[in-house]
Amino acid sequence: MNPASPHDVPEVPQHPGWTPIAEEAERAARVLHPEENQLPRPTKRRILTVANQKGGVGKTTSTVNLAAGLAIHGLKTLVIDLDPQGNASTALNVEHRSGTPSVYEVLLGETTLAEAAAVSEQSPNLLCVPATIDLAGAEIELVSMASRESRLKEALSDDALDELGVDYVFVDCPPSLGLLTVNAMVAAREVLIPIQCEYYALEGLGQLLSNIELVQAHLNPELSVSTIVLTMYDGRTKLADQVTNEVRNHFGEVVLKTVIPRSVKVSEAPGYGQTVLAYDPGSRGAMSYLDAAREIAERGARGGTTEKGAGA
Repeated sequence: MNPASPHDVPEVPQHPGWTPIAEEAERAARVLHPEENQLPRPTKRRILTVANQKGGVGKTTSTVNLAAGLAIHGLKTLVIDLDPQGNASTALNVEHRSGTPSVYEVLLGETTLAEAAAVSEQSPNLLCVPATIDLAGAEIELVSMASRESRLKEALSDDALDELGVDYVFVDCPPSLGLLTVNAMVAAREVLIPIQCEYYALEGLGQLLSNIELVQAHLNPELSVSTIVLTMYDGRTKLADQVTNEVRNHFGEVVLKTVIPRSVKVSEAPGYGQTVLAYDPGSRGAMSYLDAAREIAERGARGGTTEKGAGA
């Protein structure tokens, strides 16, 4: 299967005589006027854990931009920042100084999900439970607790999520396979794996899939890898195409058709406390994440996801 280049995504109808600037303005209008492009609601609430223990693969970037893409087009979306670095909280411009109600207190049972959830400036439909520096010691504290692997699942109960009225939950994991990531996998039914289109893309992926299998076998039999998103695609290199083909051949329909290009705008946006959809809505990176969000929404609206076992 030929990889889907960002240029190939059917973003805008081609109008005779339009300049590239005019076409980009039209693409931006899709983000700036989302009421005209509402996405369908899922048949049931979806909780996706975004995991990859390899750093620098676009995990947090994908989490916040996919969540924003769904939210600005009418779907109530919650981001759980489970990474002590708090990068998702930064990108969504949500307060996460020490002492702020956060996922740390939620895991310890000291506060409720609704009390810790803050509304992002990006969209009234976008909520975030932030991570503070206190989360850094949480794995050590959780070791001695009862049901230590299920603390997040208990917090993300149907009643708690009904109170917030969310359609989608994205859990942004730390770049490790520790107890926080295990909590995220126990709390979800789906794993979303970002894979960068670079030389070491598949390094460590086997260990991640093995861990997912262990969670399936012992803690959460409903867990599956439902979505893979290819990130940092550089169409100028043969290597990007080779990695894309290898991933598609191995994982099949689990891989989104939309590929996220390597983009300076995507990298710059968190520095301004924004997703790329807010920072530069007409950019290729913004439109790619929007198209990926649409794919996810359409899968959810069909009443099921394309799932593949971890060991496949």
